[in-house]
Amino acid sequence: MIGVLASIRSFHDSTAWILVASNGLAGLWALGAHFLPRLRHRTIWGAVVVAEAVVITQVILGVLLQTSENIDPDRHQLYGFSAFISIGLIYAYRNEMKDRPYLLYGLGSLWIMGLGLRAILLSV
Repeated sequence: MIGVLASIRSFHDSTAWILVASNGLAGLWALGAHFLPRLRHRTIWGAVVVAEAVVITQVILGVLLQTSENIDPDRHQLYGFSAFISIGLIYAYRNEMKDRPYLLYGLGSLWIMGLGLRAILLSV
């Protein structure tokens, strides 16, 4: 069991930077598409979904680690769950901002990137 937990921890640690990079790139692409229509392509939504899937994976791995290793909650977990909740909030606002979806998902993805960076810095 210890080997499995070590693998989960290693994967959680290494994919944290994938969370930051994927949300950063998706956010910049979507924000650019808001201002430059030639950047608008439906594959942008695939990039957003992948970036959000990384967040969900990170949260699941973090919960597994916290419950298995009896880790006391701290701000690292706060930022992780804030990123997870942000996905739902961004999705909830899609109808209110249906005329500016690229702006919504661009800023939202950059917000999630920032939460990921903060979570990483707190775990160092």
